[in-house]
Amino acid sequence: MIKRRYLICLLLVLSLFSLFLGVSRVTLSGLLHFDPAQWQVFIASRIPRLISILIAGASLAISGLVMQQLTRNRFVAPTTAGTMDSARLGILLAIILFPGTSMLTKTIIAIITAFLGTLVFITILSKLKFKDVIFVPLVGIMFGNIISSVTIFLAMKEDLLQNIAGWLQGDFSLVMSGRYEMLYLSVPALLLVYLFANRFAIVGMGESFALNLGVNFKRIQYLGLAIVAVVTSVVIVSVGVIPFLGLIVPNIVTLYLGDNLKNILSHTALLGALFVLACDILGRVLIYPYEIAISLVVGVIGSGIFLLLLFKRFRHV
Repeated sequence: MIKRRYLICLLLVLSLFSLFLGVSRVTLSGLLHFDPAQWQVFIASRIPRLISILIAGASLAISGLVMQQLTRNRFVAPTTAGTMDSARLGILLAIILFPGTSMLTKTIIAIITAFLGTLVFITILSKLKFKDVIFVPLVGIMFGNIISSVTIFLAMKEDLLQNIAGWLQGDFSLVMSGRYEMLYLSVPALLLVYLFANRFAIVGMGESFALNLGVNFKRIQYLGLAIVAVVTSVVIVSVGVIPFLGLIVPNIVTLYLGDNLKNILSHTALLGALFVLACDILGRVLIYPYEIAISLVVGVIGSGIFLLLLFKRFRHV
């Protein structure tokens, strides 16, 4: 079993490495001698980038864990349930209906559309008679592709296709002071997950079981979907789409810690932040001084891990 302290130590080491990695020269000696240019880069770029990586990684991993708990399916996540596609549709609607609007307005509209889109997916899921572990996420992917097609159609019609394409690619290179603070909205959402972890676990056992234990099934389910919608929308508006993260990290954690939701929350958050940070560093050093977008690095590595998880599951069937 991977100890929590090992994850924390590795996260601290990679965080320090990330702070001093980049084209603009920042050194410990320069900071200690109060070099104004180095301090400006450190405060305006390096620290915001590190904070956004840690928050985005932890929050997306936790949101994937919540979705898997609510749907009782290990292969459901914001990327396979139409949540991210719905959030992108909300951003486009905000651009069309309220041109020149603030980031907060875009985020609010994206949260609403993400929540409604995920609710539709859950409703479809409740109507399915055949709920195979692979069939359910396939339905979610098809549902997401329908929403994505509507988004692309509207973007082409309004000549905003290039604008929307920018939201499809996760990228931390543009994160600067004043442009990432929206991510802090994810922090209270993660605290709510911890506070309601036991209720989410009960809801994951089914409606009849939850009602027998006195838990309001619909209310807790809607709360979970709202948390996922908030986290997903905030991350997309701030840094773009990061694929596979909410899918693979919870599965890796449950492999070595089991399914107790409250016990694995901290490990899931740490591993999510660590995974995104490691991928970001890899994308920055592979073709230095240029940079590979985080969505591409996570997509390549995440897809390989996802295939391994699939093969491992079917070997035990």
